[in-house]
Amino acid sequence: MINIIYEDNHLLVVEKPINVPVQEDESKDNDLLNILKKYLKDKYNKQGNVYLGLVHRLDRPVGGIMVFAKTSKCASRLSEQIRNKQFKKIYYAVLEGNIFEKGVLKDRIYKDRRKNIVKIDNKGKESILNFEKLDYKNNMSLVKINLETGRSHQIRIQFSSRGYPLYGDHKYNKNVKDKSQIALFAKEISFYHPVTKELLSYSLELPNRYPFSLFNT
Repeated sequence: MINIIYEDNHLLVVEKPINVPVQEDESKDNDLLNILKKYLKDKYNKQGNVYLGLVHRLDRPVGGIMVFAKTSKCASRLSEQIRNKQFKKIYYAVLEGNIFEKGVLKDRIYKDRRKNIVKIDNKGKESILNFEKLDYKNNMSLVKINLETGRSHQIRIQFSSRGYPLYGDHKYNKNVKDKSQIALFAKEISFYHPVTKELLSYSLELPNRYPFSLFNT
């Protein structure tokens, strides 16, 4: 069952489980969008198709907080907030190595859609994030990330390209030899309610699994 964090007539804020795709992909595995549509259909005994607007994404292996729009008008207004950088997303990640205390990473990122990977390339789109190191243990850094641009795989490639790959990242960390889970989590989200205009903020606890568990004590 999906953890429903907040729900009203306009919005649905949930915790995305790890390894569940946000939208149907070539794997045809059960995806979050359809799971939530079924939840709404059953809860409200709706007939026919259920509308649920997808306004942002998380990579399949990444868990954490997401918001969905129950109406097209709300979806449009949330998308506008994203374009105007009023929609804030805070991620926590565990990096391999002892990264510097804080910084701003700016790159141009290009996506190879055929291989579903990204790379730093001048023909790509501008990508910016801010980060702060919160702790360092066992040659791993816990960092808090404010994502200014939401490019595909952005966090993963920007840190990996600087020699600080995410723990458990099977795409961009050459040190991964096992089936470990990527240490990236969408922890906080804030935005203005598309109807009431109230500032809403939601947060989750860090997962109780390695390597996040190193920093929970």
